[in-house]
Amino acid sequence: MSPPNRETVAEIARSTGITTQTLYNWRGQWQKQGQLVPATSRPPEQWAAADKLAAVIQSAALSGPELGAFCRERGLYPKQLARWRQAAEDANGPSAPSMADQRELQRRNQELIRQNRKLERELQKKEKALAEAAALLMLSKKLDQLWPLDEEH
Repeated sequence: MSPPNRETVAEIARSTGITTQTLYNWRGQWQKQGQLVPATSRPPEQWAAADKLAAVIQSAALSGPELGAFCRERGLYPKQLARWRQAAEDANGPSAPSMADQRELQRRNQELIRQNRKLERELQKKEKALAEAAALLMLSKKLDQLWPLDEEH
């Protein structure tokens, strides 16, 4: 049995009378075998990364009419597959960060987040102090207007 093309599990269950749980089990088995089974009515650009990679892998050995048939069957364009293939190649290229680099970036990011929070708290304290100083200045000016000091004495 081969996987369905672009029908959802609910649509297949309605049309065949097979329970959804059985269909989900079959879909899981097909995916474990590396079959392309997005089981969604979403456009291919919105497929999960695993489904895109499966499409790239399945189409890798195809060319010409076979590739065209593969794409038509799944509602794809050859340019989409080429773009996905390039993205997969780029993801593992020399510019991809190593695990140590990723850990270092994550550590640095956490450090920057802590520093940002500290600076935000400090800014809030300074804003409160500035508002208090402005209020005191306004009060002292009003007080001077109500009871002016005699500077002649």
